[in-house]
Amino acid sequence: MDYLQIAIPAGVALIITLIGIPLFIPILRKIKAGQNIREEGPKSHLVKTGTPTMGGIIIILGVVVACLVTAEWNTDLMIILIAFSAFGFLGFLDDFVKISMKRNLGLTAKQKLVLQILIAVGLALYQARVSVYGTTIMIPFVDVYLNLGWLYVPFIAFVVVAMANSVNLTDGLDGLASGVTMIVALFLALVGSTFHFQSAGIFCSALSGACLGFLAFNKHPAKVFMGDTGSMALGGGVAAAAIIMNIELIIPIAGGVYVAEALSVLLQVAYFKKSGGKRLLKMAPLHHHFEMSGWKETKVVAVFWLVTLLLCVISLFGI
Repeated sequence: MDYLQIAIPAGVALIITLIGIPLFIPILRKIKAGQNIREEGPKSHLVKTGTPTMGGIIIILGVVVACLVTAEWNTDLMIILIAFSAFGFLGFLDDFVKISMKRNLGLTAKQKLVLQILIAVGLALYQARVSVYGTTIMIPFVDVYLNLGWLYVPFIAFVVVAMANSVNLTDGLDGLASGVTMIVALFLALVGSTFHFQSAGIFCSALSGACLGFLAFNKHPAKVFMGDTGSMALGGGVAAAAIIMNIELIIPIAGGVYVAEALSVLLQVAYFKKSGGKRLLKMAPLHHHFEMSGWKETKVVAVFWLVTLLLCVISLFGI
């Protein structure tokens, strides 16, 4: 394992983020890019109204620059960065609508889904046609490879879209999405370095470093939020790197927190409709359920970080 391949991109992205965020926060305040907190959420979060958002722009900048100055340029790296930046741009559009319209909802669900699918299908087609793995996926823990054939593209598109939206749902507490993604990205960087997926490994190293730098300003009480700009980019980037390394089925395990957050919303909605208005959880996504159960925000975040770390360790045995 080449530890410098992990340390150098992470260090470059970390430095860019640590320098960039303090310079960017006054700009966000000047253009009044403040977060609008949904009224149906925990009342304790209303004090966060107006906190600068769209800090994910600096995360994207840090990752892209770190990759460009530390990695050898190739098609795999280009595809990962395009997917990462494209999802970030989609999130930026969503944030822009929210800020300009002074509301909590940005693009419509249909608009976001269509654009997400287009990006995801492009990534899936590239991997299917260019990668040595073709339309084959690895089944974790059993060392079995399954050729999906024509089902590969819709399956991969589903994985990418699900991951982007799951990370977006996870971004609801100070330091939660940035901390969880830092751990998941570091895990993927270790995998990339170990199995010689240099481009994906360097990208994930940079992503981990950028998340760490952002976390310095996003930890409770947060001075800045990443917004959909950041959360969409993180989800798309993690998914793209995993797909390039042909370990897409490891992500639901290592990123189990993302999965739990998304499932909590789906189950809450389904139960609400089936039961005639009753709630399965006190509030969804899952992190809000624990908050409403009396957990402090910092405790929820710490526990979710620890769970992610344990899941990443377990995932190492599945590759």
